[in-house]
Amino acid sequence: MKSRGPFCIRNAAADTFAMVIFCFVSGMIIEIFVSGMTFEQSLASRTLSIPVNIAIAWPYGVFRDFMLRQGAKLSPSGVMKNFSDLVAYVLFQSPVYAAILFTVGASTDQIVTAVATNAVISCGMGVLYGYFLDLCRKLFRVPGYYHQI
Repeated sequence: MKSRGPFCIRNAAADTFAMVIFCFVSGMIIEIFVSGMTFEQSLASRTLSIPVNIAIAWPYGVFRDFMLRQGAKLSPSGVMKNFSDLVAYVLFQSPVYAAILFTVGASTDQIVTAVATNAVISCGMGVLYGYFLDLCRKLFRVPGYYHQI
């Protein structure tokens, strides 16, 4: 993977699009079907998450790229890329997610359950999000990505 270099509007647009869509869908599924939140609580959480995800999308993309580079130093394998995606997702997203749930009035038990479930599911979600983000970067023709995927 090539470095994305300095800020590029395509980077920010692709990263933002990917995070808003992915987090809205996956968060709602977890909140309703696993954590026991009502549809209204989840919708409030997901609505609040949109501006938050817009604000953190590009910084997350930079953090993810950093984690991928660190993982590639250990091994250039696809397994290491997937593991790096997983670690980046859990480390970056868990505190943000907990803050969103707290803000919308979820109980402590609901927050713990949702964040813990999200961390466990992130074993797959972080990897899936990595592939989704790479696809979005390709579709948005982010320099350094669209030739590689």
